[in-house]
Amino acid sequence: MTGTAHAQAVLEGTVRENGEGVAFASIALQGTAFGTTADSVGKFRLAGLPIGKVTVLVSALGYTPYQKTLTLTAPQPTLLEVNLQPAAGQLDEVVVTGTMKEVSKLESPVPVDVITQKFLYKNPVPSIFESLTYVNGVRPQLNCNVCNTGDIHINGLEGPYTMVLLDGTPIVSGLSTVYGLVGIPNSLIERVEIVKGPASTLYGSEAVGGLINVITKNVDKAPTFSGDVFSSSWRDVNVDLGMKFSAGERVSSLVGVNYFNYQNPIDNNGDGFTDLTLQHRISVFNKWAVKRPQNRQATLAVRYYYEDRWGGEMNWTPAYRGGDQVYGESIYTKRLEAVGMYELPTTEKLTFQYSLNSHDQNSFYGDVSYQAVQRIAFGQLLWDKQLSNHSLLVGAPLRYTYYDDNSPATFSERMGNQPDRIFLPGLFVQDEIKRGPHTFLAGMRYDYNSRHGSIFTPRAAYKLRLNQTDAIRFNVGRGYRVVNLFTEEHAALTGARQVVITEALRPEQSWNANLNFVKKIVTGNSFIGLDASLFYTRFSNQILPDYDTNPNQIIYDNLRGYAESKGISLNLDVNLYAPLKIVAGATLMDNVQVEDGKRIRPILTERFMGTWAITYTFDRAGLTLDYTGNVYGPMRLPVLGALDPRAEYSPVWSLQNVQFTKKLGTRSELYGGVKNLLNFLPPANSIARSHDPFDRNVQFDELGQVVATRQNPYALTFDPSYVYAPNQGIRAFAGFRYTIP
Repeated sequence: MTGTAHAQAVLEGTVRENGEGVAFASIALQGTAFGTTADSVGKFRLAGLPIGKVTVLVSALGYTPYQKTLTLTAPQPTLLEVNLQPAAGQLDEVVVTGTMKEVSKLESPVPVDVITQKFLYKNPVPSIFESLTYVNGVRPQLNCNVCNTGDIHINGLEGPYTMVLLDGTPIVSGLSTVYGLVGIPNSLIERVEIVKGPASTLYGSEAVGGLINVITKNVDKAPTFSGDVFSSSWRDVNVDLGMKFSAGERVSSLVGVNYFNYQNPIDNNGDGFTDLTLQHRISVFNKWAVKRPQNRQATLAVRYYYEDRWGGEMNWTPAYRGGDQVYGESIYTKRLEAVGMYELPTTEKLTFQYSLNSHDQNSFYGDVSYQAVQRIAFGQLLWDKQLSNHSLLVGAPLRYTYYDDNSPATFSERMGNQPDRIFLPGLFVQDEIKRGPHTFLAGMRYDYNSRHGSIFTPRAAYKLRLNQTDAIRFNVGRGYRVVNLFTEEHAALTGARQVVITEALRPEQSWNANLNFVKKIVTGNSFIGLDASLFYTRFSNQILPDYDTNPNQIIYDNLRGYAESKGISLNLDVNLYAPLKIVAGATLMDNVQVEDGKRIRPILTERFMGTWAITYTFDRAGLTLDYTGNVYGPMRLPVLGALDPRAEYSPVWSLQNVQFTKKLGTRSELYGGVKNLLNFLPPANSIARSHDPFDRNVQFDELGQVVATRQNPYALTFDPSYVYAPNQGIRAFAGFRYTIP
């Protein structure tokens, strides 16, 4: 036996992308157990290898796999230099929301959560609004047990603090989180980007708690046809249809239709009211794109939305609408939106963004009428300029809001009806500077509100790129919000309580700080992603409804102290070489109002929340299993005084679902499963005095306080605002998708 027979080979080299080392790339010999992981600068060394011909496989998250066959020799090491090419993947996802510029998610100095279409399909629901139930730190909140309208809470902050965008352009409206997230076919959605924390420097009022940017598919890359139909054992039906066509060589269009119908009154909790609001909804979405010289952009998207929804006593019919015989909440909504952008034909990169929306609401809450019209026009000119390592963005926005209704918001005894008209011009500038692994961002915005005067909102961010996969980000900024209660606070409309506004409401202002750490642990073809954040927001002039001082009133005024929202959030993303993927998250938060030395926890704000989505794919069977769920900690609830027998805090509760998806060839798939596996339901007595919705048997004293009587021993009035979870229990669902590329 010679020494040569026992010789072993060594393979070493560097994995790069455009000359820069790729950290933690995976290097393996095909068909063997030999493998290793590159270090933080892409270098690797693999020893003890057999001499001879081998096939080397190199892979890294976010890059196209590399393969090369070579011959290993001894005693000198065999050198291998690898240049990987970026591929569509998690590390190089493009995001636009944080800075108004297209950048990779890793390079963005502002943390951005990306929700893909695949995630939306893990638990099919009729709208994006409901899909966000399983996103960490984000909670869709029902605001009424009867009509089931709601809003989006981000890190425990109320829905009006969240701004909604469509394709990067603000849908500037207090009703956006309700209607801006409903009616867009899921099959036409490319992704949803979420920024947690204020972005008023770029986006203005409403962007105090965060942003939700719904990005629809590129017209040229969208499928020729897509269809998705599903129903549940509650006999609701949802239909999503999408189609692409060309109108000449340079113009292409994408049409989407969403239709939802639920007309099956159910009262499982026996309170005499519908458990789920009956709805008839249709939304038509049409997006146009024009091919222009030098790839300049020109897009226009138009959406029409109509909805007829009602909830109430089981024997309610439209004949009782607006009357005081049978209680019902009936809402007719018509909404038209236009959102677009046009890149000017200039040497400088100048882009004009615009959005228009018209919202008409014809509604009755029992015998209380709410008739409202809102018209908003928004436009802004953006100048994007690269100067050395400075990336400048300058914007000049202008917004006009017209609002009129039949509530006290637009009526005075002396002047009569006075529609609200607000002009809001502004100017902002943002500078992003890159120096090696460091990125600095600074911005300032000035707005002049025709009612409230000048408003300044600064912003700063810093990102340190530790390597190809890991980064630390720190953001600080100011937010502001101009409030219109009657478009944002559903509780002000139910008629169950009197609305009291004690003063002229001033704009809310906030300061926010966020520290974010992202780390990817790559082993072979698997990886673990960690995303942790510390957040803190302090409000002044905050406006929150006071349900406690008088159980018959909702009192609105500016907080004379301050309010805080602080917490920690952790997201975990596990992709294993085996067909298993786990996405999970948890958020601990503490939200308080401090006034006159008293610390009060706002209603409907959880202490903690957790979400998860576990996916396992059976490749041979063409079958995928999705298990999704969430869990929420106790929330303070709006009880009606000391005698109210309902719990002051909600229990810990969870919604969990399971879904099986079977591929039927390359174009279609069949799916089905069970929602609310634990059959969790809120208490049957969530609606106070559901048997007396017009308070006919309620007695009041001379101060307007409810008097306890034999017929009303708990001194209650009718109130549907005690709501924290949906009334739908366990149910089965099934659906079918078909796509033509």
